[in-house]
Amino acid sequence: MSTAMSMPLVFVGHGNPMNAIEDNDFSRTWAQLGQTLPRPRSVVCISAHWETDGTCVTAMERPATIHDFSGFPPALENMDYPAPGSPELAERIMNMVKSTRIRPDRSWGLDHGVWSVLCRMYPRADIPVVQVSIDAWAPPSFHYELGRELKPLREDGVL
Repeated sequence: MSTAMSMPLVFVGHGNPMNAIEDNDFSRTWAQLGQTLPRPRSVVCISAHWETDGTCVTAMERPATIHDFSGFPPALENMDYPAPGSPELAERIMNMVKSTRIRPDRSWGLDHGVWSVLCRMYPRADIPVVQVSIDAWAPPSFHYELGRELKPLREDGVL
């Protein structure tokens, strides 16, 4: 990736988890987004489905696909998004953020707020993905500052 190009910052609300398996305007838009954006070297996701005491980052080679919902058809309940993780990127995030201590997590994985969108954007699941938690006790200003500290990742091809 050229150092002159910065990856964009993207907010995507996943809506109904069924969008991961249904053909509709949402799923087609996500697929188009994945084809339109420059291909990232890796992806950092922050999902409201992972709230912790403090801030964590997934730091495993193979994050699990978490089905943090119930009552949906087996096609969704059994969905797997086997994207690799990136312990190296997790370590970089822990080292670059100065406003708080970020702990490595090797148990969470990727929740449906992450994989239900990424399975449409990058269906080959071949781009490393790490997830950063939301500190349940911190104010919005804390999370805004955290985002500012993560911004340099965009210059290195991280979406």
